[in-house]
Amino acid sequence: MKTFVYIDHFKGEVQPASWEALGVAKSFGSASAVIFGSGLDALTKTAFEFGAGEVLLADDSALTDYRAEAFASTLSALASSRTPDLILFPTTARTRELAAMTAIDLNTGVLVDVTALSLEGDKFIATRPIYEGKLLEKTVCSGKPVIATLRARAFPRPAQDASKSGGATKVETKINSLTTVEGYTVAEAVVNLGDAGVIVSGGRGVSNNPSLTPPAGLDEKQAELWRAQQGFKLVGELASILGGAVGASRAAVDGGYIPYSHQVGQTGKVVTPDLYIACGISGAIQHLVGMRNAKLVVAINKDADAPIFKQARYGVVGDLFAIVPALTEAFKKKLGK
Repeated sequence: MKTFVYIDHFKGEVQPASWEALGVAKSFGSASAVIFGSGLDALTKTAFEFGAGEVLLADDSALTDYRAEAFASTLSALASSRTPDLILFPTTARTRELAAMTAIDLNTGVLVDVTALSLEGDKFIATRPIYEGKLLEKTVCSGKPVIATLRARAFPRPAQDASKSGGATKVETKINSLTTVEGYTVAEAVVNLGDAGVIVSGGRGVSNNPSLTPPAGLDEKQAELWRAQQGFKLVGELASILGGAVGASRAAVDGGYIPYSHQVGQTGKVVTPDLYIACGISGAIQHLVGMRNAKLVVAINKDADAPIFKQARYGVVGDLFAIVPALTEAFKKKLGK
């Protein structure tokens, strides 16, 4: 069984779920890591360390920046010549597009956000959540190659062995692009909730600190936003101490407290962290859909009847503006920070 694993990266910084996909590929037989870009010797070495049997490298400065047409045509040509049985991607915004375009070129289908993958005879069986995670859909994959994107943290990451190395096999670049990339402008810091092991999220409740007096001259809405910013500072400090990411409910995002990139839920990101701390989040069903697969949920809310407590392993009923700073200080001492 021959499998390609597309290693998704931005200027050499790899999406960690790429290595999880490589681990899945190894369980089926030969695993080939596919890397696009230029000057990626270190990334090639890392791919071997995570267990790639070979690295197929399209080393071309034209592939330094992601362009869907060029990447898809190069990957499709490579797959046509080497005929893999399976092509795996980590699920990201880029790979959803790339996987779909590659599938069209190869006249096959694509399954997105797969959480389990097995082989029965000569058929792959893919499992993924549907209907807001209420059901699991199992699909018998009959196309060739089978193309799937894997949900981050749904599969274990293989052990990294620094003693492993190898040389990359250079592959031909197929540039058939109608667009060019002149550069990137980062409007805000990138939030990678999907790969976060710890997420501390804030809801509308972070704006309700009665002990804070807003600066003079603010109207009611401006005062609310100012209080929310102070509340999210507390959330961010706790997340930072734990080496985690900051999440948010839809109510907090809709209120303008924090950018959409932080939103967890049905209309935001579906996350699977080891630890999820919900601060001032009541627990609307749309939010619960996005974090219900967290391994451990801790809820902090002054409303003892908040639905979030039904999802939590541990619940703290009380003032988050006292509890969150206390947790931050306790973890600082415990972790020696």
